[in-house]
Amino acid sequence: MRRRSLGLLRLWLLAFSAASAVLAADPRKEPFTIRISCGSFDDVRTAPTNTLWYRDFGYTGGRFANATRPSFIIPPLKTLRHFPLSDGPENCYYINNVPNEHYQVRLFFALVADPNLDSEPIFDVSVEGTLFSSLLLGWSSEDEKTFAEALVFVQDSSLSICFHSTGHGDPSILSIEVLQIDDSAYKLGPSWGKGTVLRTAKRLTCGSGKPAFDEDLNGIHWGGDRFWLGVKTLSSSSDDQPISTENVIAETLLAPNFYPQSIYQSAIVGTDRQPSLSFEMDVTPNRNYSVWLHFAEIENGITAEEERVFDVLINGDTAFKDIDIIRMAGERFTALVLNKTVVVTGTTLTIVLQPVKGTRAIISAIEVFEIILAEKKTLTQEVSALQTVKGSLALPLRLGWNGDPCVPQQHPWSGVECQFDDTKGHWVIDGLGLDNQGLRGVIPGDISKLQHLQSINLSGNSIKGNIPLTLGTISGLQVLDLSYNELNGSIPDSLGQLASLQIL
Repeated sequence: MRRRSLGLLRLWLLAFSAASAVLAADPRKEPFTIRISCGSFDDVRTAPTNTLWYRDFGYTGGRFANATRPSFIIPPLKTLRHFPLSDGPENCYYINNVPNEHYQVRLFFALVADPNLDSEPIFDVSVEGTLFSSLLLGWSSEDEKTFAEALVFVQDSSLSICFHSTGHGDPSILSIEVLQIDDSAYKLGPSWGKGTVLRTAKRLTCGSGKPAFDEDLNGIHWGGDRFWLGVKTLSSSSDDQPISTENVIAETLLAPNFYPQSIYQSAIVGTDRQPSLSFEMDVTPNRNYSVWLHFAEIENGITAEEERVFDVLINGDTAFKDIDIIRMAGERFTALVLNKTVVVTGTTLTIVLQPVKGTRAIISAIEVFEIILAEKKTLTQEVSALQTVKGSLALPLRLGWNGDPCVPQQHPWSGVECQFDDTKGHWVIDGLGLDNQGLRGVIPGDISKLQHLQSINLSGNSIKGNIPLTLGTISGLQVLDLSYNELNGSIPDSLGQLASLQIL
């Protein structure tokens, strides 16, 4: 695959302010781009287009290892980073100095080239605290599942990407790509915005049968570098047939999605025996999905309006009625894009193109995104306080405490209890349960910055030093258990101010 280098500045030269960032997609400018070769000590360039991948940086743990690439679509990189459970259940990359814009974030996964390790780990992945991908058994044998991709907005000049162990092998990551795209890319309606993450669930280019990245299709960088899986039929049991053209397709490479022309120069059409087209894919039930359908009238013999008219049904409901490509696009060889958001209650998403007038149905490409509500993060002051507690009490590496303490909600920090504060619009910490964890060091005064705590249990450890006077300022504290430690000094009078305290 041809993969051009988009970002040629070294990371330490990328610390420019958001004010100087590119604010809108301008084809004359290059979008902000970072590619990381995980597990590499040096910057790497890959043939044949000399693509730059930065050396590994911004991680919280893990080990370097050689990589085994399970799929041909994976970048030709030789190393990866993997995260043994002994390093903690959550490990993250933190990429700073990222302009507050819209990004395509793509991760490629590979296998550790070590027969003594689990050959195919199973784990979850989050971006900015939002869980968007779960690698399941068998992922390494399916091309589309060897990478995960999400469209996200960066809002605080940094980007966190975390890997969450599920106890089935060590999470491993080959590469990370952060590619700026148009601010309005894939704007799907009122529910779209900075509060949503779009996970790429499916992307097909129909007819050619050749998988390709946007880079291979002469796409504009502002569209990202999408991967299109090439198919010649939508169903193995159907009589679909591919067609193609070398004619120029109008209305391509336009903002905000910048679709490359090539995806419209091929298509799948029905047959006289089976004029309808049908596509089905597995999905997660009870989720919202954004479906994008691409058309161009390229078939010989179809030259005028009403010669091909069809309906589009999604899970049995009519999503688009009386689609006439020439009428809607204005002429032949012109791109037409339709978008629909649907709620899927079952485990499958089915798209049927059903002719109602004229000849057989046709389609050029299909994209499906899962719409995920972005998680609200933990209050910044409380995250900082927990990090101080982590260092002061010398938390064992196995506890991790990386990423956000409360989100994704499926993977909170061990020993941390959270609740959502509606007034602040953030998660807050209301409990610390770190009893019998082998803690040492001292209790920091900054623990009082966790002002929403109702319970603290640090019993059964080897904590030394004094009890901080500041504990008396946590007004809602109901339980304080510091027993069976090596504390010295007197009990602070300030604890008498804890009117809600029930257990001391």
